[in-house]
Amino acid sequence: MDLLTAALDGTGPAILPVDPGLPPARLAALLDALAPATVETPAGTGRRPAAGSPGPAPGLAGLLPDTAVVIATSGSTGEPKGVELSAAALLHSARASLDRIGARPGDRWLSCLPPSHIAGLQVFIRSLLAGTSPVVRERLDGPAAATAGCQFVSVVPTQLRRLADGPGARAALSAFRRILLGGAAVPPGLLDSARAAGGNVTTTYGMSETCGGCVYDHVPLDGVSVQIGAGGRIRIAGPVLFSGYRGRPDLTGQAMDGRWFVTSDVGEMAAPGRLAVLGRADGMINTGGEKVAADEVAAALEAVPGVREAAVVGRPDPEWGDEVTAIVVPADPSVPPGLADLRAALRGRLPDFALPRALILVAALPLLPSGKPDLLALRELARTGPRTARRGGPGPA
Repeated sequence: MDLLTAALDGTGPAILPVDPGLPPARLAALLDALAPATVETPAGTGRRPAAGSPGPAPGLAGLLPDTAVVIATSGSTGEPKGVELSAAALLHSARASLDRIGARPGDRWLSCLPPSHIAGLQVFIRSLLAGTSPVVRERLDGPAAATAGCQFVSVVPTQLRRLADGPGARAALSAFRRILLGGAAVPPGLLDSARAAGGNVTTTYGMSETCGGCVYDHVPLDGVSVQIGAGGRIRIAGPVLFSGYRGRPDLTGQAMDGRWFVTSDVGEMAAPGRLAVLGRADGMINTGGEKVAADEVAAALEAVPGVREAAVVGRPDPEWGDEVTAIVVPADPSVPPGLADLRAALRGRLPDFALPRALILVAALPLLPSGKPDLLALRELARTGPRTARRGGPGPA
């Protein structure tokens, strides 16, 4: 909290929250790409040499003006990107959120999302504004929720499903004055079951580039504007927008159209001032509140012996939002790879939440006339094709 406070009030350096549970190779790639000056761990603080350099990294040099926090995220290729957020943007988002949900000074938040994610970080910022400290729980279950003594919590659909279906659901859900739900598409029926069990749930829509949720129950927060652009792309403007991608003015220029941030989602205005999100325009998969780059997982699969070709898509799932589904052409159809073997081969190379949870074996991938994989056909195949049994599960819950 001290580092975050200093970053927000300008008395300390900008911070880059990182998930310590990332596989070593992924963590090293992230640190190489975003080049922090120092890395703080439970063992202490030390300087980190830049990739390919014998000396210390220049650190978070070259930051855009007023950057307080850099959030690591990935594009459709899985390449690490640093989303630079100013203190003004973060604080506007937090205050607008607190105003919308009727929070009061002294209210407490339950923290069950990692602060390396914008939703988890915002719990800490809202707590600072409320003059309190969040109650941190690495895992969320009914007893932990019911006895935390908190008025608010921010969760992803997987966590809400576990609360709604778990023991003591009514005591857990009704313990909060408001539950913020975001991070992935909401499975059908989840809101109804959670609300029937006593949960006062508000859906949120946003991303790292908007300091987290900026549309609550389909209505933009104060100061935020939303419109639908070409191809149905959702466009967002207002004081919650990011300053740019760290060291990547090219990517920043691609994402911005004047004052508008062009998202990777498609939607429609269901009514004046009310946004309906229809889905992703790219190949990203939201599973358990985590983003998975489908192309990255497919490339990793194709490096596994026994796999000739692979594609990866998300299949709607009532618990995870989307299930990471691998569609594989075996190198030898008489000895096809199994799901357990593929997961074992990828473990350590990819985060656990990115490992396929379903496998469909095909003789050939469906292609467009251009030779590119037919995404619509792949999604239909994932929905209807014969699949191995599901195994394991992603998510920060």
